[in-house]
Amino acid sequence: MNNSDLAQILIRAVEEADSSERLVDAVQELAASGIQESVPTLIAALGYNNPGAAVAAVDGLIAIGEAAVSPLLELIDDYNYGARAWALRALAGIGDVRALDTLFEAAKTDFSLSVRRAAARGLGTLRWHQLPPEKVESVQTQVLEALLLISQDPEWVVRYAAVTSLETLAIAIAATLPDQASRITNQLQQMFDTDVDLGVRTRVKFAQEKIQQQQHQETFAPKRKLQETEVEVPHRGGGRR
Repeated sequence: MNNSDLAQILIRAVEEADSSERLVDAVQELAASGIQESVPTLIAALGYNNPGAAVAAVDGLIAIGEAAVSPLLELIDDYNYGARAWALRALAGIGDVRALDTLFEAAKTDFSLSVRRAAARGLGTLRWHQLPPEKVESVQTQVLEALLLISQDPEWVVRYAAVTSLETLAIAIAATLPDQASRITNQLQQMFDTDVDLGVRTRVKFAQEKIQQQQHQETFAPKRKLQETEVEVPHRGGGRR
């Protein structure tokens, strides 16, 4: 049996599932197949109002990876905010930069907090190597501006997601954009001092520690490397006589 035949059997099982449990099982099997033909059906499962099926579909789309990005962007449901949030979770897990504009718009303007949270998280998982080298710094700056805005969202879960993305962005740009990285550390400190939610402040503290740890490693790594290369060469005849 080839992949196409298997995909049709698994897709039919999803379409014919007559209970919530059977739907979850069918979507899990389809997701586990990793077959590219399953992408439209997995995307449809994001809107079935079945969290178990949606989680399985997201995992399957992430595993398929880049091949799922264009269909996800084309088939995002503008009317079902739950499906939209799941789709953005899948895009965040894949990290493809083609989703950047969608993530920007959703994180800043979507009425649903679950959508904004998923989009904010996605801005911290982008694969920068997919961009042309000459565009990396400008796009990272755009992402930073967006995250600084999102970190002021009225919903704590969105601010929490923004903190996780600010952490990864700070580490990514520490060497290339030190001035921008300092803006992140300043924003995190402000949030730690003023945010009303304990969970957000706790996550900020963790982010600060991770950034400091990374800075410490980068500071001492060159020194360690130099020390490792300084191997003492014994003088000829320098042994015991």
